[in-house]
Amino acid sequence: MSQKKLSRVVYPGTFDPITNGHLDLIQRAADMFDEVVIAIAASPSKNTMFSLEERVFFAQQVTKHLSNVKSKGFTGLMVDFAKQEQANILIRGLRTTVDFEYEFGLTSMYRRLMPGLESVFLTPSEEYAFLSSTIVREVAIHGGDITSFVPKLVADALVKKEKI
Repeated sequence: MSQKKLSRVVYPGTFDPITNGHLDLIQRAADMFDEVVIAIAASPSKNTMFSLEERVFFAQQVTKHLSNVKSKGFTGLMVDFAKQEQANILIRGLRTTVDFEYEFGLTSMYRRLMPGLESVFLTPSEEYAFLSSTIVREVAIHGGDITSFVPKLVADALVKKEKI
């Protein structure tokens, strides 16, 4: 009988902020794989609302109940991070056909840069199908109620950030 190979997957993104939709995918990935690494990109080209340190902290706090999930920040190429983590599977979320087209292009590039890297696409639960970090930030900026879109820790931080 062959020994089971440990499966470590990477779920990359900016997570600015981490949403309940992200958490839905993280929980499901944690049920499917031995280890899930939330790879939080520094993304200096994006004007993020929260610093990398804040985004890593939020991810760590809202997933601390999941023993096989860890959160790490990274800079540079995602494939280099995946190699460093000895992961050959990426988790990606797909909400729409537009997401699919974008992710299909990324997957092809990733395979070119790291042969053997596979992507597993998960669709969100219906209640989160519309949700994105961008939408959450926009609603928060305009004073809307975001409490059903993000964990309480993140909602409180968004409200505080908007009052600064």
